Amino acid sequence: MLRVLVINGPNMNLLGKREKDLYGSWTLEDLHRALWEKGKALGMEVDLFQSNHEGEIVEKIQGAGDYDYLVVNAAAYTHTSVAIRDALLALGKPFIEVHMTNIYAREPFRHHSYLSDVALGQVVGFGVWSYFLALDALAYIEEGEGGPGGD
Repeated sequence: MLRVLVINGPNMNLLGKREKDLYGSWTLEDLHRALWEKGKALGMEVDLFQSNHEGEIVEKIQGAGDYDYLVVNAAAYTHTSVAIRDALLALGKPFIEVHMTNIYAREPFRHHSYLSDVALGQVVGFGVWSYFLALDALAYIEEGEGGPGGD
């Protein structure tokens, strides 16, 4: 069974409470439950992790050697963390970067990602569906249905 680790960064624990116009009304618990169910339907084991602390995220990535893929929403750390980038590179596992909002349609400081050039791809701007699309993409990649460099 394919094993996927979903990592959420700072302030994602406030989903459903913060900036509902940007992030919607789902809580992090709602999202985690739905992703676990989606993974199950796709034949994946999906584990979920959230932290507001960069070092905890780095340690989680460093310990993720048993996973086939990661789905990473580093949140604000996307734009600042060389440490998370380096941890992902050291792990050497393929990952998809996700964001609920379109980071390229927001403030200019959010337009740069330290992760995008080393990710399989990016899914941004679809709210909670960004995560579901990432899981679907992994399922297609595993089935040989395109993917990076594919048709």
